[in-house]
Amino acid sequence: MLRIVSIPTGPLAVNTYIVWRDDEKTDTHECVVIDPANSGKVLRKLSELHLVPTAILITHGHFDHIMGVARLREQTGAKVYVNRLDAASMRDNGASLASMIGVKVDPTTVDVFVEDNMVITEAGIEFNVIHTPGHTKGGVCYVIENEKVIFSGDTLFFMSYGRTDLPGGDAPALYDSIIYRLFTLKGDYRVLPGHDRETTLDFEREHNMCVQSGVCE
Repeated sequence: MLRIVSIPTGPLAVNTYIVWRDDEKTDTHECVVIDPANSGKVLRKLSELHLVPTAILITHGHFDHIMGVARLREQTGAKVYVNRLDAASMRDNGASLASMIGVKVDPTTVDVFVEDNMVITEAGIEFNVIHTPGHTKGGVCYVIENEKVIFSGDTLFFMSYGRTDLPGGDAPALYDSIIYRLFTLKGDYRVLPGHDRETTLDFEREHNMCVQSGVCE
């Protein structure tokens, strides 16, 4: 059975996700962490759940989603996955926009560059990568197809979407990512975004602001 725990981390209350399989047939305690913005909170939750991460999946390179990556990688040995177009953010506080608000993010190494249509298997879970630029150039969503779950980062929110007025933002690209990459997936999915509450793909197809307005500005 797939298990997902969400904990708010960092100064902008990012939804950090811990994902693992709770299978009576296996004795694994491996998991995947998505967008850790506070390593201390994540490490405490991992200890509580008796889990060890094999991978840290990054949806995009903004500072509020990566602030805990360096220490979490150092403490656990988990591999860091990010799109190459956002990889500079993992070592450069200007690229991650941290310097814009006067915070510092410890640099870290990227182990795997994710690409569109890549399939990642970690902790016994298969993630499909969808490149969804617009909020950032290297923004991606991670899809667990057999569970109908999308980790949408800051691409798609409940009745909203990621801002496009920051460096690297592109409103037409974000609109295309949502309408032609996510909404064209067949069937309904749980959508677990980078901020705020979870939603579903069917609900967003009908109610999202980009559908209502025809733009993502």
